[in-house]
Amino acid sequence: MKIDKLKINFFLVLFFFLSLSTLGYSETMILSGCKNLKDSFLKNEYILDLKNSLMTRNYIYDNKTYKKYRITDLSVKKENTIEKFIYEEEGLILTDKVGYPQFFTQLVFKKNSPIIEIKTVINNEEGIMKMSTCKKVEVFEKES
Repeated sequence: MKIDKLKINFFLVLFFFLSLSTLGYSETMILSGCKNLKDSFLKNEYILDLKNSLMTRNYIYDNKTYKKYRITDLSVKKENTIEKFIYEEEGLILTDKVGYPQFFTQLVFKKNSPIIEIKTVINNEEGIMKMSTCKKVEVFEKES
């Protein structure tokens, strides 16, 4: 009888720890009302899904910016959504590199910061410049 209680307690403790190990937290950061230093937008927001390592950018150009880009590229849309993979490195959130290897750019985010920077690397020379400032930063932690 004692062995049965011991087995039951063991399985209950094991079940409890297995349940905790599958319990996960996901974090989503939403930056909205982002004002770009170069272009104008009616809507410009970034959604960083850290659990799925994905950045989604939703934007709508204003008429002036749309016309500026449409003149040289007929594929430009006034309203668009872009998705890029992201990763964390040294406390920063970075998008995938575009244009790699000798020359590349990537967006740089800091948790809870309204500032978005762009990192440019040319022949191992790195430059980081402020690109946008967002009006609102929201961070959501979700238990799954």
